[in-house]
Amino acid sequence: MFIMSPKELAPTEDQGVVFGVVNTPANSTLDQVTFSTREVNRTVMQIPEAGFTFQLTFPTGGFWGVGLKPWEERKRSAFQIVPEVQRRVGAIPGIQTFGILPPALPGGGQFPVELVLSSTAETAEILGFATTLQQKAAASGMFAFPPLIDVKVDQPESQIEIDRDKVAELGLNLESVAQDLAAALGGNFVNRFSVAGRSYKVIPQLLRAERMNPSQLSNIYISGPNGQLIALDAIAKIHSAVVPRSLNRFQQLNAVKLSGVAIRPLDEALAFLETEAAKLLPTGYTLDYTGESRQLRTEGNKFLPAFILAVVLIFLVLSAQFNSFRDPLVILAGSVPLGMFGALALAFLKMPNPNMRYWTDGWTTTINVYSQVGLVTLVGLVSKNGILIVQFANTLQEQGLTKLAAVREAAVTRLRPILMTSVATICGHFPLTLVKGPGAAARNSIGLVLVAGMLLGTAFTLFFVPAIYVLLARDHRKAQQDTDLTATEGQDAADAPASLEAAS
Repeated sequence: MFIMSPKELAPTEDQGVVFGVVNTPANSTLDQVTFSTREVNRTVMQIPEAGFTFQLTFPTGGFWGVGLKPWEERKRSAFQIVPEVQRRVGAIPGIQTFGILPPALPGGGQFPVELVLSSTAETAEILGFATTLQQKAAASGMFAFPPLIDVKVDQPESQIEIDRDKVAELGLNLESVAQDLAAALGGNFVNRFSVAGRSYKVIPQLLRAERMNPSQLSNIYISGPNGQLIALDAIAKIHSAVVPRSLNRFQQLNAVKLSGVAIRPLDEALAFLETEAAKLLPTGYTLDYTGESRQLRTEGNKFLPAFILAVVLIFLVLSAQFNSFRDPLVILAGSVPLGMFGALALAFLKMPNPNMRYWTDGWTTTINVYSQVGLVTLVGLVSKNGILIVQFANTLQEQGLTKLAAVREAAVTRLRPILMTSVATICGHFPLTLVKGPGAAARNSIGLVLVAGMLLGTAFTLFFVPAIYVLLARDHRKAQQDTDLTATEGQDAADAPASLEAAS
């Protein structure tokens, strides 16, 4: 059940905000992007639950968000609002943007799914494999949109190739040519001047209208000998090409990252990408993760060691308490698996698509950091029932009852304290399953695990612990008889010399 249950780092929360990432064409300008992002602001503010918006806009992209009204002032949750936000912003021309919910735990990434392909191969080769993997992910139906690739080969670039022979014929030198071009196009400041007590940078540069496209570069003139002006196209040629916007590296290797939002559990989406990548990538390629995906893969797999450590620790403590290895085994074998079954049943019945509302959503959860904390806690809570039965059964055996009669009497006698403590524990955690509002998903997750585990664990413990006790527990009545016999023999041996001395 644990293997088949959906897994994620943490359940997505309604944090009262929807974020958006803006992708723009490579040759876009700030004016063009601002026009589109203003439309984003206008359209999202038409949503009834929208309270305010914020934006960061750059020529190469941007970031925006819409803050929702407080819980008590809106009828829809953020999960219900995101599809409407996506529908509205997806129709805005000039940019590509997506509405997403922020992660419940800070992870340093923008998207839940962030998979990195890295290798010593050229970036173009890695990009080809990443594009194929992107197509497979889009066809799988597991993602809200085709995963984004951070390396984009769409940046137009113009290179000025200077003819050294012509420069020499005209009496120029490369240093003066470079200085004139830098002054016209570079945008670097050369000095400062003061006005009204404030210092300002002096930035020599052509007017923006005179450097909008590569063809205008031919209108630039270079200072020649004796103050002559020489056209740039007389000594240079302009070559245009398309290059990547950036060449990224990860762990000192060339890397391409795929980012996306899964509409299935995060673990399932990553497992799909990992399986397809294993089929696709040749030797020498590695898979890595960033953000929430990295947290899930590096920290999410530490539950089993922690769970085993908890069971071993409880076993050792009970062994010292009962002075036996059998009794702790009876307690843990008769209570812990049953409690785990009750808790994992709610995770096993969770609908695999977290974005599709279903009637079981109110009482099911996923395997996440909060439910894992509940499972570890449940080990100690549910073991308490077995301790009450086994300890009292051992006492009854020492009083002369058989093993079967002792455990039957212990189960009946200890029924009341078991029910009292279990009901108190269940009632104490039950309000967590009813929480609504900020942080509700995390509290629901740990509450459902504890309540279900204690409820089913308590019900079955009353039957399974006595059965396992009869099979595995030591016969304390026989041990007590052997102890009494040994004590009697020792007393007789001690009294024998005294009797012989009295007789003599």
